[in-house]
Amino acid sequence: MIIRNKAYRMNILSVFIAIIIVQTSIPGLGNIPIGPLSVTIIPITVALAAIILGTKDGSIIGGIWGLITFVRAFWWPTSPLAIYVFTNPLVSILPRILVGLVAGLIFKRLYKPNKPYRMYMSITGFVSSLVNTVVLLGLVYAFYRGDAFNIYHINVDQLLPYLLFVAATNGLVEAFLSATLVPVIGSPLLKIRKSTDE
Repeated sequence: MIIRNKAYRMNILSVFIAIIIVQTSIPGLGNIPIGPLSVTIIPITVALAAIILGTKDGSIIGGIWGLITFVRAFWWPTSPLAIYVFTNPLVSILPRILVGLVAGLIFKRLYKPNKPYRMYMSITGFVSSLVNTVVLLGLVYAFYRGDAFNIYHINVDQLLPYLLFVAATNGLVEAFLSATLVPVIGSPLLKIRKSTDE
């Protein structure tokens, strides 16, 4: 799926960039507190960008999210742990790029013109959100399974169970929320996009 009107594409890309900046800059807009959990909804924005604009632009939006995460770790960290973990660009940027890349590839593979596509959007949202969780936590484990986590009172021997717990709580909630909201928000956007291309 390629947007023929380059000016339109740039305008939509700019809107998604602005949304990502707002979501990462204003507390509460990029995360939803659900009980004891803080659910990240930014992967939804990245998945929508990949669905509407394609794999390349989805990866760009994800990369911008990651870059902001990386920069904020130095001057406005969201937590003490962020200072330590997200100053590594592989941890802060790579998983975010992969969200857009995977979302774009999945939807491009599944999408068929003039056929129902809400289920495909749901699958795209679910899998791309899980990619963020699994890759991020996997990289944290790969880079920080040494004794550095002792300063956060996390027993190194318990790091893997701790990360698996996060994946099974926050990660699954985020994935199901993404699977629900991506088709709800994305369907009308895709219809507008299709009418613009015609």
